[in-house]
Amino acid sequence: MGRVLIVGAGGVAQVVAHKCAQIPEIFDNILLASRTKSKCDRIAARLPRPIDTAQLDADDVAQTVALIRQFKPDLVLNVALPYQDLSLMDACLETGVHYLDTANYEPPSEAKFEYKWQWAYRERFASRGIMALLGSGFDPGVTNVFCAHAQKHHFDQIRTLDIIDCNAGDHGQAFATNFNPEINIREITQRGRYWEHGEWLETDPLAWSMIYDFPEGIGPKKCYLLYHEELESLVQNLKGLKRARFWMTFSEQYLTYLRVLENVGMTRIDPISVKGCEIAPIELLKAVLPDPGSLGPLTKGRTCIGCVLRGTKDGQEKGLYVYNICDHAAAFREVGSQAISYTTGVPAMIGAMMMLTGTWMRPGVHNMETFDPDPFMAALSRYGLPWTEMAV
Repeated sequence: MGRVLIVGAGGVAQVVAHKCAQIPEIFDNILLASRTKSKCDRIAARLPRPIDTAQLDADDVAQTVALIRQFKPDLVLNVALPYQDLSLMDACLETGVHYLDTANYEPPSEAKFEYKWQWAYRERFASRGIMALLGSGFDPGVTNVFCAHAQKHHFDQIRTLDIIDCNAGDHGQAFATNFNPEINIREITQRGRYWEHGEWLETDPLAWSMIYDFPEGIGPKKCYLLYHEELESLVQNLKGLKRARFWMTFSEQYLTYLRVLENVGMTRIDPISVKGCEIAPIELLKAVLPDPGSLGPLTKGRTCIGCVLRGTKDGQEKGLYVYNICDHAAAFREVGSQAISYTTGVPAMIGAMMMLTGTWMRPGVHNMETFDPDPFMAALSRYGLPWTEMAV
């Protein structure tokens, strides 16, 4: 049915390639491309059917355009770094090809999450007759769809939203990140930010915390308020919303290491001179930390990511918790990646499926919650991320 160019060769790309290869009736031709072709070849060798691979510098628009014109995909599925979103969108505009990513654009020189750079492409994508689907991962992505599901089926008005991301897994390492260390640490060390009564309010990094009792035996965990990009679109698209926050769990050991690294300057993103070479300390830190891809066989436990929503239905107060639990070991057995990559990669595949089948297809640049959530929610349960909802 569709030809897809997958850009990236990390843990998420491995999941996306596996899940796409499992559904040949939708993804009949797959090309996996990255800066290092050997990484693509290693992923391809483990798939249930043959796919093509290629070398690609995704920062180079002309190179991407040439590859698109050679392969002729219906969709570019971007699971590379957020720094490359705009260059890939430019290539899609030039070639008239649909686009999907899992995280919003972030300028390399500043740890700042905003959709403004990608939203600026709306008119150009619409006039070209092509679609860009932004943030089709888990958070952002599934969390947006959970909110759309709640708004469609459970509430007349949603008053408050708390997105809560818990990784209750353990990889046994002293300090490691579950996805790209540079992106992960930039995300955690920026100022917290939440939306209340029509304005954005800020906190010091990791200054606010709460204990949340997670379901199905995971139990109470300490969660910290962060800023996360899906809040920016959700506050525009949920009717009557008064407050929106995002929370994530961290162990005390993780935070202790992070504080030390931050205090000695190892999380800085500005380049410094070392023996005549310019390097950002965080890039050096990334090079010495364990590769997130190596954590798959080591990680045990589960993730629990979901949305707690409160509002009214038929004039009555109502609370709802919609969540998914994913087992690290089960994810690794299926696709060779732990649950952090799995929970991002499966929704990326489903988003691509929604587009290729025409289930979600509207020229322009769109966030997940602006589409009918029902087919996406059904696909989550079918393809490995079953969800649960309960009154709270």
